[in-house]
Amino acid sequence: MKILSPKTVAAPGGPYVHGMIIDPGRTWLSVSGQVGTKPDGSVAEGIVEQTRTAWTNLTEILKEGGMEIRDIVKVTSFLTSADFIGDYGRTRAEFLGDFRPTSTLLVVAGLASPEFLVEVEVLAAR
Repeated sequence: MKILSPKTVAAPGGPYVHGMIIDPGRTWLSVSGQVGTKPDGSVAEGIVEQTRTAWTNLTEILKEGGMEIRDIVKVTSFLTSADFIGDYGRTRAEFLGDFRPTSTLLVVAGLASPEFLVEVEVLAAR
């Protein structure tokens, strides 16, 4: 993969890159939006635990597909309040470390259930 960061565009305002070129012949994995639902079907409490659960779910799905965090090329995150941005970002960093995929974060009026505070979907390529 090649990272795109033109000097004619302002530097990213957070932990992401502006673009990536994916080499031909790679296998793509599209992961549906993951929320804070634990394996037992219960929903984690609060934004930090829901974020941690969603990213744990994503990691497990990537593993099942033979991929890992560093294979992610695009993250789309949905939060139900702008107040959650800081906690979401810090918790996401527990999983991404210094890795920077392309990323979009949206604040939305609601998700599929009123219990859900965060949803995260990814595209990965290996």
